[in-house]
Amino acid sequence: MTSRHRVLVVDDEPQIVRALAINLRAREYDVDTAGDGATALKLAADRRPDVIILDLGLPDMDGVEVIRRARDWTRVPILVLSARQTSDEKVKALDAGADDYVTKPFGMDELLARLRAAVRRAEPAPDTSEPVLVETERLSIDLGAKKVRRDGADVRLTPTEWHLLEVLVRAGGRLVSQKQLLKEVWGPAYQTETNYLRVYMAQLRRKLEADPSHPRHFITEPGMGYRFER
Repeated sequence: MTSRHRVLVVDDEPQIVRALAINLRAREYDVDTAGDGATALKLAADRRPDVIILDLGLPDMDGVEVIRRARDWTRVPILVLSARQTSDEKVKALDAGADDYVTKPFGMDELLARLRAAVRRAEPAPDTSEPVLVETERLSIDLGAKKVRRDGADVRLTPTEWHLLEVLVRAGGRLVSQKQLLKEVWGPAYQTETNYLRVYMAQLRRKLEADPSHPRHFITEPGMGYRFER
């Protein structure tokens, strides 16, 4: 690892916090820990972690509320670690702005792999492709400058939202399959997680479409994939 990354671990189970801290520090991460949501939000603001690992069952507030509050001011990747296993709970967390979701009990190797993937998604990748500027009546998407404007106002996207947007825009109107999107944005291990796509496409539409329920630019081809139309 060329530079140390800082991870904020938020969980009210001391044994899980201890196990994560030991494993992360052994792999040269800097680690901060919090046992409740209020402390987590304060540490996120003060310490500026590169990734947050967040349990949903916190003593003072639900973890989904922590995600919502954090998303008011930061794009830091948030990896949920929770005993809640239903699809509805997963979608609720992703919809609030989480980047990934791991259920307890979990394997440490899988969690660390997902953490590395979250770090990679958040880091600016060297771009060897041609810069792309897309202008529509209401949207301006500058892939080279990594800026999006809607109706003249800057729109803030999370790293995951940006990556998804970039893959679709660079496809130039061509259909991008669900499997390809999941592989390019999240990685090969996520090719069956189609609910991730549904949630994140809904977020892009809310932020960038004039009428999210009748999208003009972010088009779904049912059962096949998605495409971006100017």
